[in-house]
Amino acid sequence: MIKAIRIHSPGGPDVMKWEDVPRPEPGPGEALIKQEAVGLNYIDVYFRSGLYKAPTMPLIIGQEGAGTVIAVGQGVTNLKPGDRAAYAGALGGYATERVIAADRLVKLPDTVAFKTAAAMMLQGMTAQYLIRRTYPVKSGDTIVVHAAAGGVGLILCQWAKHLGANVIGVVSTEQKAELARSHGAAHTVIGHANLVAQVKRITGGAMVSVVYDSVGKDTWNASLDCLAPLGLMVSYGNASGPVPPIDISILSAKGSLYVTRPSLATYTAKRTDLENVAAELFDVVTKGAVKIEVNQTFPLKEAAAAHIALESRKTTGSTVLLP
Repeated sequence: MIKAIRIHSPGGPDVMKWEDVPRPEPGPGEALIKQEAVGLNYIDVYFRSGLYKAPTMPLIIGQEGAGTVIAVGQGVTNLKPGDRAAYAGALGGYATERVIAADRLVKLPDTVAFKTAAAMMLQGMTAQYLIRRTYPVKSGDTIVVHAAAGGVGLILCQWAKHLGANVIGVVSTEQKAELARSHGAAHTVIGHANLVAQVKRITGGAMVSVVYDSVGKDTWNASLDCLAPLGLMVSYGNASGPVPPIDISILSAKGSLYVTRPSLATYTAKRTDLENVAAELFDVVTKGAVKIEVNQTFPLKEAAAAHIALESRKTTGSTVLLP
């Protein structure tokens, strides 16, 4: 038997139960890993609450982790027992051991610690596709990053600065503003009530070419109004709730804007894409251009407390659950 956090019906943090479950066996194309660290992400809240529909019940949530390969199934050639490996985007993470499709695992360089990997795979690979593919950020760009002191936000600020961009970070407190500035944000705005006016002031009225918004409902309108004509609105999260249905003609009225709702799953669906995204992430972290901040750790069995901290905006950077 192994231990896992399981959910038997959607709800608040209290629905997560620390239970004994049978140890899984790897089937063809699969690997069994002993997890050394598990990442905490807002998508975990979406599955726990029912915003994202669970494929089955009871459900083991969690989409990110790192550990050691224990066994591999038939046909697996890219991994062997003893390999260090990491993953993101596969449900089943809140467990001491788990089975996962081997082609979703990437080998972890010795230069990257397990705890760091668990804190950066989902958030770091998300940041990679957002600023390297969804909108290829280049030197001289001015961009807006919401939740700039969060896990993805801090990585975006650092990586964008590394690429030569001018980052306007949106945060909820002065403490978080200081954190965002220390990680590459050239400017910070507290709250979104006066965001548009602040962006207009900072850019001299030119506004920005792209907004990265993980907040959703509460910031949607302000984000659109920060964009220059032909600008791109990247809505990649729903921390305040899903964006309500919109009249698409608004995009025309506000300057022929573009909108996208991307996902890591799509950007890493092909094995070659997954390897490339992970390799570039490992490279910038190993070089020190991007530092992964693990600012909170919780025992895995106390995942409910971690969710409460995350949802109440009491966390900064990344949070890791330790089995």
